[in-house]
Amino acid sequence: MRKFSSFAVLLFAALRGVCIHAQEPMSIQEMFARADSLNSSIRAYRFGVESAQAAKASARNAYLPSVDASLSLSYNGDGYITDRDFSHGFTAEIPSFGNNFKLEASQVIFAGGAISHGIALAEIGTQVARFEADKNRNEVRFLIATDYIELCKLGNQLRVLDSNLERARDLIEKMRARVENGTALQTDVSRLELLAVNLEYTRLQIESAREIAGRELANALGMGDRIPDVSQELPDLISDERPAIETIERSPAILLADALVRMGEQKEIIAKAERMPQVALFAGEYLDGPIVIDIPAINKNFNYWAVGVGIRYNLASLYKSPRTIRQAHLATQQAKAALQATREKICLAVAAARTDYHNAFRLLDTKTRSVALAQETYDQIRYRHEEGLATTESLLDASNQLLEAQMQQVNARMNIAYNHFKLEYITGTI
Repeated sequence: MRKFSSFAVLLFAALRGVCIHAQEPMSIQEMFARADSLNSSIRAYRFGVESAQAAKASARNAYLPSVDASLSLSYNGDGYITDRDFSHGFTAEIPSFGNNFKLEASQVIFAGGAISHGIALAEIGTQVARFEADKNRNEVRFLIATDYIELCKLGNQLRVLDSNLERARDLIEKMRARVENGTALQTDVSRLELLAVNLEYTRLQIESAREIAGRELANALGMGDRIPDVSQELPDLISDERPAIETIERSPAILLADALVRMGEQKEIIAKAERMPQVALFAGEYLDGPIVIDIPAINKNFNYWAVGVGIRYNLASLYKSPRTIRQAHLATQQAKAALQATREKICLAVAAARTDYHNAFRLLDTKTRSVALAQETYDQIRYRHEEGLATTESLLDASNQLLEAQMQQVNARMNIAYNHFKLEYITGTI
């Protein structure tokens, strides 16, 4: 039974390994789509948009008439009547059972524009919530792209290290053979073994960094602890050194700042509307009993109805509104200044990102030439070392220079992709 259990565990582990390796790497667009559905931050902002839409629908209720109905039943005590000096009092009987029913409807027909502009304010509030959600999604996507590039970079660095480790181990075997033949010293083997040990430690550091970046990416994708499989090859993002002219008008930050300006303007109009009277139509149906306006009280129901026009004016607005209007005006001016500052900031950021994008291609060309030169130097020194014409120190220096050049080439290639996504992030097109 134990043998069967052990076999089952091994079989499960093997099948699991096959499934993991058979999994297709996720593309960057697939990651974006997954984040749109599962990222906790994006979902939170989506609820904010839905809440703002509900608030907009609620604001439209101001156009609907108000209807108020009330019904009350009471037990009435007898009344007591006196002269104005409280003398000559006597009891006035009132029927014990009392009832009151009221049905009133009113419709505001003029409010100085407060209703229409209140609805417009709610509509802008919906736009603000949507732009905030877009801004957050933009940030989440850039975070995903950054982690994605980091994983690609670290994966390629591991490939470079593995190649250098394989070369170092080959040199160690050959050096050991030379030691046995008496043409080299044991110290030469030790130096090469130290190189291999350092490479293995560097590999361990990169593996750790890769795990951290993978966990960050998994969290952004809503995958928990399951680190996504990422291809070591980036999509075709760097085929053209000259990206299309990027417009900043799609930037969520600018759209949000513009919406806040329009929101401030609506609040200004609403503040001014408080100085205007409200005019409303009303209609009411009333049923009261008993009738206590007569003495003795009449134990009957009194039903009547009324329609008319009502005017309401808040006299306090004469001295309260100027401060409210000034506050709203200053808030609008602040929003306009913030919009201008946001435009300037993003324009500068786009210009800098475009320059960095162009320079990244030149850097890659430089690092590619450096790799070719380092490889040529290494090959020459290795040949001379095998012929006994170069020291082991020279070989180690050449090997380290080649490794450094290869690492920098990987970083330069990933730097192009990073600046590509950064340019899209700043302009809101990622």
